[in-house]
Amino acid sequence: MKLSILKLTPVQLLVLIYFSAILLSSILLFLPAAHRPGVEVSYLDALFTAATAITVTGLTVVNTAETYSTTGHVMLMVMLQFGGIGFMTLGTFLWMATGQRIGIMRRRMIMLDQNQLDLAGLVRLMRDILLISLLIEAVGALLLGLYFYFVLDYGSDAFLYGLFSSLSAFTNGGLDIFGNSLEDFSQDYFVQVVHMLLILGGVIGFPVLVEVKEWFASPNRKQFRFSLFTKLTVTTHFALIAISVIVFTALESQRFYSTMPWHEAFFYSLFNAITARSGGLATMDLNEYSLPSQLFLSFMMFIGASPSSVGGGIRTTTLAVVLLAIFCYARGQNHIRLFGRELMEEDVRKASVVFATGAIIVAVAVLVVMVEQPQHSMIKVVFEVCSAFGTTGLSLGLSPELSAAGKLTIIAIMFMGRIGILLLLFLIRKERPPASFHYPRERVIIG
Repeated sequence: MKLSILKLTPVQLLVLIYFSAILLSSILLFLPAAHRPGVEVSYLDALFTAATAITVTGLTVVNTAETYSTTGHVMLMVMLQFGGIGFMTLGTFLWMATGQRIGIMRRRMIMLDQNQLDLAGLVRLMRDILLISLLIEAVGALLLGLYFYFVLDYGSDAFLYGLFSSLSAFTNGGLDIFGNSLEDFSQDYFVQVVHMLLILGGVIGFPVLVEVKEWFASPNRKQFRFSLFTKLTVTTHFALIAISVIVFTALESQRFYSTMPWHEAFFYSLFNAITARSGGLATMDLNEYSLPSQLFLSFMMFIGASPSSVGGGIRTTTLAVVLLAIFCYARGQNHIRLFGRELMEEDVRKASVVFATGAIIVAVAVLVVMVEQPQHSMIKVVFEVCSAFGTTGLSLGLSPELSAAGKLTIIAIMFMGRIGILLLLFLIRKERPPASFHYPRERVIIG
């Protein structure tokens, strides 16, 4: 058995680890100790919950607050942490703590897990990611715990609620133990702001957080140069949030927001704009939104988070590069230039492949679910599939109504969204020697 595992490529081994983590988690969540007294959960529902926790998605087929005991909630927190910051981050910490050597195989797995471009500096990156993540989660848990205890009078459970909420928000897990996500806090802007900052911290990308830390530590901040990745992903991320707020406000001003004061409507729009990146928590029943808003939300979830973050989807930089490529082609430009740099052709080609593959996966999944359960409306299916692919967790209430085949389809999409399109393609990719000859080239009509 050990010899067989050693023959696996780093990509295959990494996928196997996440798959095994889901199976192990499903067994743990199926145990009676994980449930409240008198509550029974089928293995398929336990598997779905395990998948949504490990992939930090947040789609659920059972009510987390009413179904799982304190033991179950602790299990879910461990699963969210594992899925959020990644196996290789925790693995690197354990290897360092036990004095084990981090060889080339493990470094390649780290590179794939965190979507890095080379092997240099990976161990230090993993250490920084873990320390930054734990610090942000601790601050969020303390703020929320104190607020729940002193202001909202949650009693002895206040800090459990604070810890779970902080961890779920930062890892963009989308799970809650309140019973209705954050709908009870639709008028509580302090809780919303803390959750939004935690979601942003998890979804903006670990390399961005590390560079921000290095900027703070730099003795000469004026001379510090952020990487092109940080500039592009931060610009794209906040541009998408701003556009989303404007679109939601425009679409719902005469509908859902028509009787609300401006600040209430603004916070609904802002929270949904941020949580659509991959957060999955909600301050409202999204069935209240109009069809255009639900479609727009679906597209935002399809885009997902930034690369090398806790979220899924095609990723923000993929969208940015594809749009820039379209713009440059329309202008007759052969190269994409931004922030004083020029993008490599390989990255442009990679972005196009990721975008197209993501669209195909979502389209096939929608078709499968619609064939299996034609009684559901198209928008509900599209919304749920995009939420699973973006590992977001927002829902129009379809997941609990899915058949066994529908649930398995959503589980598969959540898994693909978590490991990422590139890792999925690398899984089926074979190393081939350079071609020794080329066929004559011929052009085809495009478009």
